Formats: sequence, C-alpha cells, structure tokens
Amino acid sequence: MIKNDDKKTSPKQRIVICAIAVFMLAATFMLYVGMVLNYQNGEKKQQTQTEKQQRLTELMQEHSAEVNQLAQGLSEKYFNDFVGYKDRVKSFNAADVTSLKTKDLKVGDGATIEDGNEDTDYSAYYIGWLSDGTIFDSSFDSKTSPTSLKFPLEGSTGMIQGWLDGISGMKIGGVRELTIPSVLAYGETDNGTIPANSPLKFVVMLIPKQVEPDYPEEFYKLYYGDAYTTMMQQSESEE
Repeated sequence: MIKNDDKKTSPKQRIVICAIAVFMLAATFMLYVGMVLNYQNGEKKQQTQTEKQQRLTELMQEHSAEVNQLAQGLSEKYFNDFVGYKDRVKSFNAADVTSLKTKDLKVGDGATIEDGNEDTDYSAYYIGWLSDGTIFDSSFDSKTSPTSLKFPLEGSTGMIQGWLDGISGMKIGGVRELTIPSVLAYGETDNGTIPANSPLKFVVMLIPKQVEPDYPEEFYKLYYGDAYTTMMQQSESEE
C-alpha cells in the first residue's frame, strides 16, 4: 500500500514548478510587451510615412505653383506674338514630304543657333501637327487655359533629328515652320498619338533660354531617403 505522504511533492519539485511558472509568466509578459512595442512602432512608422508623404505633396505643390507663376509671366510676354501662328496648322499631303523643309515666318534679332545638334542655349514655344491637321502637341495650355502658354520647352540635343537640323541657323526671337519627313522624326515607331511613318510639321518660336526651377533639396532627401546621401557623395567624387 502506498502511503499518502508519498503523493506529496518534494521541496525540490515545488521549486522547479515555481521556476517554470515564473518563466512562463515572464515569457508571456515579454511577448505582450513585444506585441505592444511592435504595434506602437508600426503606428509611429505609419505616422512618419504619412507625414513624409504630406510634406512631399506640399513641396510638389509649391514647385508647381512656382513653375506656373514663371510660365504665366513668360506667357504674358510672348502669347500675343505666337498665337497668330496657330493659323499655320493645316492638313498637308504626307506623300510630298520626302526631305526636310524650313520656312522662316519671322527672322529673329538674337543670337544664332549655329547647330541644333550641339547648341541648346535656347527655349521654344511650338505647335506640332500631323498631315491630317491634328495637333499632337503644343505650347498652348488648351486644357486649363487656352489663352496662355505652358512653360517653354528647353532646348536639348535629345529632340528628333528633323527638329535639330530644322532650327540650325535660326536666331532667338525668330519663328520657323519645319516640315519633317518621317525618317527624321519617329520613323517606323509609334510615339503616343503619332502613328508610325508620319511626317510632321512644326511652328517653332525660339526665345532666350528659360530654366525651370528645381525642387528644393528637402524634396530629394525625403523622396530618396538614405540613397540621396549616397548619390550626392558619388556625384562629388566624380567631380
């Protein structure tokens, strides 16, 4: 027969049981604390991300307002001179456009663009259209304000070859009509609203170079994060 005293736990067993209980309680508490901290960190991270996005939006709006203000000032200066050339937009026979043709509508009195492939020290207002008379792009801000001009296009050697060759010899302040064969435009490639193998026409008015204001450094730091510092360091080392 087993005695009742044998069923009782020994002091050593009670110590082990208490230790296990304390450990389980501590583990549960640490798990709870971890969950709370993760939740708080998640909320803080989300709040930080929201604030970052709000600030980015504010900076973008401020930049857009600055660009629009400059564009409006330039529009007031050049709109009346350029708007009359909208009458040049007419349909033309695409089959007749086999080579680049230029026609000066107004001779400028500023510096001469010796070579459009190299000299980019200009900005331009322009109208571009297809052989059926459809305007595919224009400096006129037809969607929001048809009586104003968008910020002018900054000269670049990245333009189509027909544009680069066509503006060579122009003077700042001048207006020229360009008739460009498809091989000097986009060739056999569709480009948005411009079908493949499309000859193009442009009316281009050159004005002194206008540089669109850049975003403040704060914008790039927020947008790129730590990568911005790396990019700046690489840029400085290359210089």
